[in-house]
Formats: sequence, C-alpha cells, structure tokens
Amino acid sequence: MKRWIAIAMFVLILAAVPQFLSPTGYWIRVFTFTLLFAAMAQAWNLIGGLANQLSLGHAAFFGIGAYTSTILLINFGISPWIGMFASGALGGLAALIIAIPTMRLQGHYFALATLAFGEVARVIANVWTPLTGGPGGLSVPFVPPNFAAYSFKQLLPHAYIALAALIIVTVIFEVIRRGAMGYRLRAIRENAAAAEVIGIDTTKVKLQTAVISGVLTAMLGTLFAQVAVFFDPDTAFSAASISIRVALIAIIGGVGTAAGPILGAFFIVPIEELMNDLFSSGAAGLSQLIFGVILIVVILWRPRGLVTIFEALRARLQGKGAQS
Repeated sequence: MKRWIAIAMFVLILAAVPQFLSPTGYWIRVFTFTLLFAAMAQAWNLIGGLANQLSLGHAAFFGIGAYTSTILLINFGISPWIGMFASGALGGLAALIIAIPTMRLQGHYFALATLAFGEVARVIANVWTPLTGGPGGLSVPFVPPNFAAYSFKQLLPHAYIALAALIIVTVIFEVIRRGAMGYRLRAIRENAAAAEVIGIDTTKVKLQTAVISGVLTAMLGTLFAQVAVFFDPDTAFSAASISIRVALIAIIGGVGTAAGPILGAFFIVPIEELMNDLFSSGAAGLSQLIFGVILIVVILWRPRGLVTIFEALRARLQGKGAQS
C-alpha cells in the first residue's frame, strides 16, 4: 500500500511541475524531452534490462516513428494520433527484421550488429530524398490548434502527453517484468543454456521482447517529431543522441528496474542541458567534458545505478522500524 501511495505522489508531482514553468519557455521543453527520454529508456529497458541484450540500434525504430507519422501528415493529412500506430507497426516490423539474425548473438557482438543497423537506417534516410527530404530534413506542417490533429499553441499539452506516455510504457514494462515473460527473461539473463534445458524458447522470448520494445520506441518517435517540429536523419537516427543516450539513461538509473530509466532521465537530461547552458560560451567541448566527468563519478559511486540509493534508504528505514 505504501508503495502505491509513493507512486501516486510521484506522478502528481510530475503532473504539477509544468504548472510552475512557462508554457512557451525553455525549461518546459527540457521537462517534456526528459519525460520522452525516460519513456524511451523504459522501452529500451525491456530488451536491455530484462533480456540483457545491449541494443545500440534503437535510433532506427525512433527515426522510423518520427518519419512515418510526419510523412503521413504531410502527404495525406493523416493525424499523428493515427500515424503513431502506423509508426509502431513499422517499428515493430523493423525490430523483427533486425532481431531474427542477431538474437543469437551475445554481448558486444549484438551491440555492434544493432549499432550497424541503426547506421544503415540513417544512411538510407539521408539518400532517400524524395521520401524523407534527405539531409534537408522534414518540418511538421502547421495545423490550426486542434487536439484531434495533435496541434497545440503551447508546449504544456505536449508535456502531459509525454507524461502519459511514460506512465503507459512503465506499466507495460512492469506487467512484462512481473508476468510469465519476465520470469523467462530473467532465466535467460542468468543462464540462457539452463533456460533452454527447462523448456524456454529463448529466441522466441527475446524476439517478442524486441518487437514490443521497437513498437514503443517508434511510437515515442512520433511524439518527439511533434515537439521538435523539425528533424533530419542525423538527428532522428543518431546513434549518440538516441541509441547510446537511452541506454546510458537506463544504465545510470538502474537497468532492469521500473524506476531506473526515470531516475536516469531526470539526472542526465537536465544536467546535460544545464552544462550546455552554463559552459557553451567557454572553451569548445568544455560542457561535454564536465558532463562526462559527472557521469564517470556517478558510475563509480553507484555502479548498479541511482536506484540503489533509494533501495539503501528503504532498507535503512525498515531496519529502524524493526528495531523500534
């Protein structure tokens, strides 16, 4: 009961934050992107945390989602709400295509294979100019403000849509983690050979997880496109800005946990923006250097993620309660 009360309070706090930010200001934009990256890291957490497969190709699904919904809007006037589901379908198909030949790979072999897939997707988007606009990118066309058309005057509605997306993805993660698939994934993570012996089809389970992760990531790409308004292949399919970033967010927060990606996103995204804001006028790369040092310190301090801080605090409080 206490756990559910704490979760409800946390959600209410997140819902209240936008009310204290300017609806057209810089920091509500940062807050919205923080929520989106938390949701993306949670989607990555399915394959990277539960299945223990270090994917560095999620930018491919993300970019597919952003481009699919925007192209449908530009060419056919289809609302991004509908385009989001088309994005999810294509993202799931792309995840299946890459997962079939790579799921038997482990460790850095799997990571490099998925990274290569993401780079191939970026190159295709750059050269397929008639469809994607090529290096010139795409701009989301202006539509009169209308909820059905996913068009708003301010960023405030986008913030609440991103919060809803984070809640939905987190619920999906928890349902999988606590269900039969979650037990199978943990068995595979601990010992894949032993899992096969007891009757778990490891390839099938990992394929299913990869497809779910790809679907969710692509749908979140649609939300990103509507907030960003303009994007190009080097942004939407970026290994550094998307694939590696969402993996880092989950790792810093604590992989395999529902709270980890959320903690990681609220640590990494605002601090990175703050460093860029404070030191962007200084020596070239100084902000990234300082940000990198902060990440190294955090990883050395909490190698299992920031979530362990709260685990230790809860254990201490329970110990004091038992003593009293």
